[in-house]
Amino acid sequence: MALKATIFKARLQVADMDRDYYAEHSLTLARHPSETDERMMIRLLAFALNASETLEFTRGLSSDDEADVWQHNLSGEIETWIEVGVPAEERVRKACGRAGKVMIYAYGQRTAPVWWQKMEAATMRFDNLQVFFLPPEQCTALACLAERSMELTATIQDGQLWLASDTQTVEIQPQRWK
Repeated sequence: MALKATIFKARLQVADMDRDYYAEHSLTLARHPSETDERMMIRLLAFALNASETLEFTRGLSSDDEADVWQHNLSGEIETWIEVGVPAEERVRKACGRAGKVMIYAYGQRTAPVWWQKMEAATMRFDNLQVFFLPPEQCTALACLAERSMELTATIQDGQLWLASDTQTVEIQPQRWK
């Protein structure tokens, strides 16, 4: 018998001073049985950093043809494709061909730097690609915020994000690799 996804609910208030975007989002995140709290919270972080009224979570790990988070325009074309982790070169190529803007939020103390060494040259031809690295200690702290029902506030200024619950605040400073 296959394990089912675990459902998490989040009410996320976003105050993005870099983009002058201020809104509240009621989100439902399905955590795949093989997904960790850390990865799920990084998906939520990616949402907060790129929040808009049309940005949405996808089926994630259970679908090869979809991003982790994406945004479509009114004609159904993919405007923004967001990946979490260290995607294969073929997947990055596919995303860059299908979307106007592609963002990768890489994490993992050992895996992400090794992945980037292999991928850096191959990704230079993609003008619509941005790659960010999330430091491991910040990702670990982020995972501690995971609860089945979350009330979070995301404050973004000068490329830094503070994600706060009623009990703790986590500061995230993504490092831009590309």
